[in-house]
Amino acid sequence: MNDLFRFDPPADDALGVLTSTALVVHKSPWVRLDPGAVTRFARAHRETPPPQHEEEALHCTFLEPQRFLNYLVALEALNFCFWDSEPRWRVRHEGRVYDGYWALAAALRRAIREDGLELWDAGFLAGLDMPQVSRLLRGEGRPIPLLEQRLANLREVGQVLMDRWEGQFGNVVQASGGDAARLVAAIVAEFPSFDDRVSWTAAGGRETTVRFYKRAQICAADLARLLPGHPLGRLQGIERLTAFADYKVPQVMRAEGILVLVSPLAQRVDRGEELPAGSGEEVAIRAATIWGCEWIARALNHERAAKEVSPNAFNPATAAEVDYLLWSAGQDSTGLPPYHRTRTGCY
Repeated sequence: MNDLFRFDPPADDALGVLTSTALVVHKSPWVRLDPGAVTRFARAHRETPPPQHEEEALHCTFLEPQRFLNYLVALEALNFCFWDSEPRWRVRHEGRVYDGYWALAAALRRAIREDGLELWDAGFLAGLDMPQVSRLLRGEGRPIPLLEQRLANLREVGQVLMDRWEGQFGNVVQASGGDAARLVAAIVAEFPSFDDRVSWTAAGGRETTVRFYKRAQICAADLARLLPGHPLGRLQGIERLTAFADYKVPQVMRAEGILVLVSPLAQRVDRGEELPAGSGEEVAIRAATIWGCEWIARALNHERAAKEVSPNAFNPATAAEVDYLLWSAGQDSTGLPPYHRTRTGCY
């Protein structure tokens, strides 16, 4: 079992996320992963089915596929940093109030269904201004954080699609040849706002580039999950994606004892002190999130094989699926420790 809990990235780590984060989590003085807690979690969840959310109906899958793909990349361009002090940004839609990511999904659905905004049109996205994006993301409580960056991201998506891809994100997807990792690499290369990398300095002063690619990876994963019946949605190699390192998944990992923050970092997080983006502590938490999900996926597959769980009940567990399980658990924060606070457009 201990062989599962090593920082050993695969030889074909096409995106370099596991490789670049391994050194961080292995060497960082700020965090550690507890193999025993990983094992306990895997045993408790070896027969847990994938989470189901009724909020999934907020995604605009009613759009025809090419329009849906443009809508999807716009959604992921905005998919970051929903935390704030109360009263947080929330969206009321069709009699319900949503917060966090689901508030974003509700806002975009409202924009298309009620406001008639053509969020699938690259020219429309490229021409957005601040009054328009403020109305698009209107809500209750405080304004959504980092509004200027969200506007810039949408304009970038629209402009790049018009300049290089005939206005269609579907052309980017098609150029990836149906390979999930190649699609992620293309998104990062084409849209600078998705380029989620940071410089990290190891003990001794050696500097290295650490890759996370949170929003680019989740774009590929969401495409495969939300458009499975269309040729452009049939991505291969989803199992090569990693977790989508954010602030909710490590929050649940802490509650499970999987991710241990060493004092005084734990105290800073628990006080709600903001961690600067790119700081050693913040990078370490994200790196541990990547490897924590990797270890859980390995342990789940080990437990299912050992206990002869029906192979028809589950496909092999992947880090991306573990991420979704933990993220889903984090949507109810009751009893959870505080999440780390970082103002960033990466997650």
